[in-house]
Parts: sequence; structure tokens; C-alpha cells
Amino acid sequence: MILRRRAPVDPGDEFIRALFREHGNAMLAYATRLTGDRAAAEDIVQETLIRAWKHEETLGNGKGSVRGWLLTVVRNIITDRIRARNARPLEVAENEMTVPLEPDHSASVVTTMVTMDALAQLSSDHRDVLRCVYLEGRTVGETAERLGIPPGTVKSRTYYALRTLRERFNDLGLNMEGVAHEHV
Repeated sequence: MILRRRAPVDPGDEFIRALFREHGNAMLAYATRLTGDRAAAEDIVQETLIRAWKHEETLGNGKGSVRGWLLTVVRNIITDRIRARNARPLEVAENEMTVPLEPDHSASVVTTMVTMDALAQLSSDHRDVLRCVYLEGRTVGETAERLGIPPGTVKSRTYYALRTLRERFNDLGLNMEGVAHEHV
């Protein structure tokens, strides 16, 4: 049989154990009542005991109530935690509702390339009408006057130019706004 020597008892360790035996339930009940959270209360009691260990001379001098000092420390720790939490901005969990989704830039690049290609395949008469009506924002009458053609011709060229663009986009699986169609 091997005899082992017990490690010497740390006087500070015994002091903390005695404090916990005598005041632990009161501290835990008080902290739980103030926080409403048993786990947080246990952490606060532990932190209070650490502070008591660091200030053993204050508690051991016989002045004032030990329990009063401990409960004051519990209250101060809770107050400090609340102040720290309130000093930080509110943390909001990221989800689909709180994080704005950024549009996919590549889709607009592809749409622009397809549009430029489709416009290049139109006749110059059709491109001129679309440029006046859609890019310059002119009315049918203003476009007719600018291009020197009748208003009915502006309307028909606009119709046929848009129909050609729409067909081109549909062939590529895109609609006129550049949003891909789902193929069934």
C-alpha cells in the first residue's frame, strides 16, 4: 500500500468554501430573482466568490455584514452586466428578412450583352425609333417629327422592333426585363 500525502489546504480555498456554505444559497436566490436566469445567477455567484477571495482582508476585518457585502457585490455585478449589454448596439440575427439580398450583377451584364446584340440585328429605322421613344423619352408625335415619318410608321416600327427583341430574348430564355424564364 502506498501512502499519499494530501496537498496542503489553501487557506483562501477554505475561506471561499466557508462563505459558500454559509451564504451561497442566499446569493443564488438573490441573483436568480434579479436575473430570472438560474445559469446566469450561478455565474454571478461564482464571480462574487472570486471577488470575495480577492478582498478577503475586507471581509475578515469584522466590520460590517459579510452577507450584506456579498449581496451588494451580486447586485453590482448584475448592474454592470446590464449596463454593458445596453451600451452595445442591439445584435440582430441575420436571416432572409434582415439581410438585403444584393442583385446578381452578372445577370444584368448578360442582359445588356443580349440587348446590344439584339439591337444590332435590328434595322437602323427600327433602332432609331426605339432610341427616340425609349432612350430619349419622346412621344410618338415628337419621334415622328424628329425622324420625318408619319406617327403611324413610328407606332408600327416600335411594335415590330419590340416584337423582334422579345422573340430574341425568348429564344435565350429571358423576358424583356432580363429575368430568366424557367423552362418546364
